[in-house]
Amino acid sequence: MKTVKYLTIAFLSLMFMTGFGFSKKTATQERQGILKMRQEILAQLYAETPGAREVLAEAAGYAVFSSLGVNVLLVSTANGSGVLHDNSNGQETYMKMFSAGGGLGLGVKDFRLVFVFDNQKVMKKFVEEGWQAAAQADAAAKYDEKGDAAALAIDVAPGVYLYQMTDSGLALQATIQGTKYWKDDDLN
Repeated sequence: MKTVKYLTIAFLSLMFMTGFGFSKKTATQERQGILKMRQEILAQLYAETPGAREVLAEAAGYAVFSSLGVNVLLVSTANGSGVLHDNSNGQETYMKMFSAGGGLGLGVKDFRLVFVFDNQKVMKKFVEEGWQAAAQADAAAKYDEKGDAAALAIDVAPGVYLYQMTDSGLALQATIQGTKYWKDDDLN
């Protein structure tokens, strides 16, 4: 009986993650939804870490993602979307992300990510080549030059810093293992 229960949960999770059975939005509706999501995530970040507004304004750019992760038995996946903002020209680049991994568990996690790019080179690489993360960091990592708000950002790669939030606030640890980010060809 437990096996049937777990298989049902896995099937429903897969349907939810892939959007199976749901009506398809137009590209304009998807872009509007992603921009609204970005506003909500940035509002949460600024409320929890007011100095983050200055950190993002002084950066080359930043990317905001929302993701839903599902962990069923030994398999965990996450699927999401986001937008990268180039501070030099105001250009928006819509992106996707997918994560897969292993680990015993059962549950669903909604999380929000704000990547901050120190320079145009690392930001361009993130957009043009995509990015594959295989790292785990904790909040002890510190980016000293930018003050208290940046101390809460996690250094995930040279020139790339991350704020990770959940419903309960700023995460003390960021896990982005086995995660791929790439440009959304349908929205750009």
